[in-house]
Amino acid sequence: MGRIHQLPMSVVNRIAAGEVVERPASVVKELLENALDAGPTRIDVTLDQGGVALVRVVDDGGGIEADDLPLAVTAHATSKLRVAEDLERIGTLGFRGEALASIAEVSRVVIRSRTPAGTGATITVDGGRPDEVRPDGCAVGTTVEVHQLFGNVPARRAFLRAPQTEWSHASEAFVRTALAHPAVAFSLGHNGRRVHDLPATTSWRDRIAGLFGAEVASRLIEVEADDGEVSVHGFVGRPEDDVASGRLQHLFVGGRPFRDRSILHAVQEAYRGLLLTGRQPIAFLAFDLPPEAVDVNVHPAKMEVRFREPSRLYRLVLAALRSKFLAANVTTRLEPPRPAVAVVPEFEPFAPPRGVAPAPAASRTLWPEPESPRARASTGPGGAAHAPPAWELDDAARAAADEELAVQMHDRYIVVETSSGIEVIDQHALHERLLYEKFKAAVETGGLEVQPLLVPERLELAPAELELVGEHAATLERAGMRIEPFGGATVIVTSKPALAGDTPAAEIVREVLDRLAATAASGGGTSMLVDEVLHGLACKAAIKAGDHLSQAEVDALVRERRIVEESHHCPHGRPTSLTLSRQDLDRQFRRT
Repeated sequence: MGRIHQLPMSVVNRIAAGEVVERPASVVKELLENALDAGPTRIDVTLDQGGVALVRVVDDGGGIEADDLPLAVTAHATSKLRVAEDLERIGTLGFRGEALASIAEVSRVVIRSRTPAGTGATITVDGGRPDEVRPDGCAVGTTVEVHQLFGNVPARRAFLRAPQTEWSHASEAFVRTALAHPAVAFSLGHNGRRVHDLPATTSWRDRIAGLFGAEVASRLIEVEADDGEVSVHGFVGRPEDDVASGRLQHLFVGGRPFRDRSILHAVQEAYRGLLLTGRQPIAFLAFDLPPEAVDVNVHPAKMEVRFREPSRLYRLVLAALRSKFLAANVTTRLEPPRPAVAVVPEFEPFAPPRGVAPAPAASRTLWPEPESPRARASTGPGGAAHAPPAWELDDAARAAADEELAVQMHDRYIVVETSSGIEVIDQHALHERLLYEKFKAAVETGGLEVQPLLVPERLELAPAELELVGEHAATLERAGMRIEPFGGATVIVTSKPALAGDTPAAEIVREVLDRLAATAASGGGTSMLVDEVLHGLACKAAIKAGDHLSQAEVDALVRERRIVEESHHCPHGRPTSLTLSRQDLDRQFRRT
């Protein structure tokens, strides 16, 4: 007897499930695509325990005939393809006929459906085994419930992450789909709470506002371009509104969200010179091109697409963004506004390295000029300035520091004369590193000084951001950020770390939430979440390129770098300085 045999259908379906169903987010994506293909006006999604316990998707579309329900949960059964040539002109989101069969193989699925001219019916499939179709007095449309994902495949279920992590991925899948179809009303609930309630709209900006907040949407710049058959339109963020992650970068083609490194590289290239390394621009871009120019059938889960002429799209995006920036004369970091006085916030004490002794109680203040804006912002109730003691350098280190000649150049770099040559310091990167170390040490020792805000700052958040604030309130408060609900989508910030100086609390919250969202989605633990909050605090509170410093501030910043052993790189990994020896200089001037 030969060794080759045909696999049972149950095994085939489980293999397909491994390709199509990775986690609850995969289920949400597939069910939403099927629902949209039914032509609905509204889709409601409900999740329990991040989608592990339950994913329910309800639409008011065309429904499924009772006789077709058994076929709907059969592998490779679809109403959207007839012949092989249809693969060249796919106009629907779901077309492979694998989703429901694969999902039903690894969970318990209940489908209720009714067409406008028919009667309602229901079918239950448990671990790939369908029951009889039964009459059901349901409304027109389709409801699909997926219970206990991977409940019959313990090995796969063990690989699922914590419910909060799965919720982050599932909600992101919902957001991407809702963004692509603003003409359809959507809602999303989780563990009994309504997270999103999005009315149908003809304005893509309004849909963006519903998902990410009116403030974000109002500052977006509209872009569009075409070169005949191919066009792109959408919105991009101003360079000064950059974010810490790519969470606000979304690409669509034919109503389908997709990721493409080449196009994202074009977006990044358009911002070259306008953003700091590691920062990401905001971009919502939709492409319109003939169906035969794009292949959406290159991945079982339809997560990737392939373009016939990718370089054409690259050039189109690059040209659209660059021309818009030049034409609109967008304010950028290349020529930032220069404040009359910008003083660096005081540093809090932290554990010094070996050889550096703590200062006595009556130590010097690192940053003089108490009447500066930043110094005034760090005053407490009654006007008493926060002037905590700072660590003194030892005599040898102080003598060496006092001999250094430091000069600020271009309001961005500090050039320091050293005994062996010169050192060029990036003022933002260095201060960011020093602040991060101060924040970290203060949090670890429980000595973080918190500044109550005399006038709390109001901030409107997107629904997903409200969810983050509620989920990570303890982490935020540990880092000195107290955020309280104020009604609807509005919160108030009642305190921030004193080290943040005059940095607006709203800016800090935006940065911190963006980092929290990215870290939570990756499954980071509590310590990682706290670390990301501290990164965000340091990034926003640090002096920026373009801030003019007094000579006293320059000297203090240069001295302070001697306290931190790991001051050679900022928290993002960028170098804080570069060194040119006298030999390097002599060689450049041909003295050797």
